Amino acid sequence: MSVKNAMTAEFLRSAYGGESMAHMRYLQWADAADKEGLPTIARLFRAVAYAEQVHAHNHFNVLGGDVADTAVTAGAVFGVKDTAENLRGGIMGEDHEIDQMYPVYYETAKFQGEKDAMRTFNFALQAEKQHADLFRKARESALEKKDVAFQAVYVCPVCGHTIEDEAPEKCPVCGLGKDKYKRF
Repeated sequence: MSVKNAMTAEFLRSAYGGESMAHMRYLQWADAADKEGLPTIARLFRAVAYAEQVHAHNHFNVLGGDVADTAVTAGAVFGVKDTAENLRGGIMGEDHEIDQMYPVYYETAKFQGEKDAMRTFNFALQAEKQHADLFRKARESALEKKDVAFQAVYVCPVCGHTIEDEAPEKCPVCGLGKDKYKRF
């Protein structure tokens, strides 16, 4: 795969950088949640970190080796605080991607006829909505100094679809079967 249009390529590189940073940030926050005695929230952070890695991988593949120098600025907080505050930072970052970043990137790719970029941007956008919702649920618990009551978190390794407790029979975003989901 490769991209023909410079603006879509720039957006893919930016998204790759942002997703890569989110992946690492969430792993750090998972360690902090473990230290606070919140192992299920830690698993949620690790699951979402994996989904962000899936998105970064997809964006990189669509670029098809187009590795021009690009400055990347993440639209999210950085650093480690307590888990409730880390979750608030995660919500802010996910909301930025939902409300600002991915809709613009998707529409640009659509306008430029970049179908592979449209697909990867849509995969990420759909998952970011789930991440924000899961982080909101977890934050309510963390504010009460309690762990969240998820049994497990499942992530689709193709599109990053993320869901609590049980994987669907087929991924509603990309159609992958239940047995392929990664369990956290």
